[in-house]
Amino acid sequence: MPLLDPQTWQSSPSRALTGGQYTVTEPATGETLGTVVLAAAADVAPAAEAARAAQTEWARVPHFVRAGVLRKAGDLFAAHAEELRDWIVRESGSIPGKAEFELHVAAQECYEAAALASRPAGQVLPSEAPRLSYTRRVPVGVVGVISPFNAPLILSIRSVAPALALGNAVVLKPDPRTAVCGGLSLAAVFAEAGLPEGLLHVLPGGAETGAALVADPHVPVISFTGSTAAGRAVGEAAGRHLKRAHLELGGNSALIVLEDADLDAVISTAAWGSFFHQGQICMTTGRHLVHASLYEEYVERLAAKADSLAVGDPHRAQVHLGPLIDGGQLAKVHGLVEASTAAGAKLAAGGHHDSLFYRPTVLAGVDDATPAYAEEVFGPVAPVRPFTTPDEAAALAAHSAYGLSLGIVTRDAARGLDLAERVPTGIVHINDQTVNDEAVAPFGGVAASGTGARFGGEANLEAFTDVRWTTVRGDVAPYPF
Repeated sequence: MPLLDPQTWQSSPSRALTGGQYTVTEPATGETLGTVVLAAAADVAPAAEAARAAQTEWARVPHFVRAGVLRKAGDLFAAHAEELRDWIVRESGSIPGKAEFELHVAAQECYEAAALASRPAGQVLPSEAPRLSYTRRVPVGVVGVISPFNAPLILSIRSVAPALALGNAVVLKPDPRTAVCGGLSLAAVFAEAGLPEGLLHVLPGGAETGAALVADPHVPVISFTGSTAAGRAVGEAAGRHLKRAHLELGGNSALIVLEDADLDAVISTAAWGSFFHQGQICMTTGRHLVHASLYEEYVERLAAKADSLAVGDPHRAQVHLGPLIDGGQLAKVHGLVEASTAAGAKLAAGGHHDSLFYRPTVLAGVDDATPAYAEEVFGPVAPVRPFTTPDEAAALAAHSAYGLSLGIVTRDAARGLDLAERVPTGIVHINDQTVNDEAVAPFGGVAASGTGARFGGEANLEAFTDVRWTTVRGDVAPYPF
């Protein structure tokens, strides 16, 4: 029996939701894949209250029991990989390789989260009084997770798994466009893994539903992944309600190619950084900064690589790029490309589309005023700009509102590390492009890219627990009055 059966969705707990029916659509074809029920803003409070009630008992469950549920969930992502891969491909427009990567990371996130359950929970402290003094990490209670469409499984599970492992309940609001692979698939996996009822609530919905989740008094911590504009609103609302918001936002990451780089090797790396999953990745290489001595050849070779890539339906053909997620995203991407060429940028490759299938695009002759260079495109667009000195490269890379990821290509790794010190980002890769992710690694950006690392190991402990100070005396403490 399949893990996800569209015929059973209407008899699931989602029947209680009141946001109306939503058609799950395949962006490559427009075909209907199923129908889900959305959550309205009014549905958040009952879910959060039920999650809080269930969490109290879950927090008292022995750590090895929680770890066992997470390990089983990781195994189930592997056991149901073929079915889940097809959903990711069809619902989000991913190529199969990207879907398989999401499933691999999802399993690893569960395994790493399982290890969190048995982490040392605190420290014994020295005290001036005759007493035992110690700290202990305790679950925050209910974690609200708001996840986007672009890597729907990864960007949900990397908050859901550690939050559950550490003794919390979760209310997850996935993007409606990827409600199945970013939400219902997690609910199905964890139910089969033995997670007690009431600990994971999936509420696919829009902005009003997300706002209600941020405001709900039963939800003290919000884990949000999405655009910088939406993240600002989430952060502001969370601040008004005196709750923590962990924000992983947009980017316009630079790839610096120094004069000693091997172009035979770097072009494939550069193309992957800009065109992987149609550029719909927060870490996408949005700015190619190339030494002037290599610039002309780099543009020519990157354009040739772009022209060689196959774009089409990833479920029915072997392609390098699938469709953009919807018409709104298409309009944004194409509008930025057209505005850039109108401002003087040279179109070296691409710049056109067939339905939602946008050709990988290379822009030369860009500067600070070029829209596709200055802004996050979230599409398969590679603006290329020359520099003459490492100081200029560092200044150009740092001249951005964002600070998520940075790639530097050079034969001298020590030189690359030195250059990286001058560019404020949350992630740096020497001799690699900007798109990388591992369950064991901290992930997050600075400035407009978010509020810093919040995934992986210690970052998850910080994100999803509170520190409690406790003292114990043998006798009642004496006082002067």
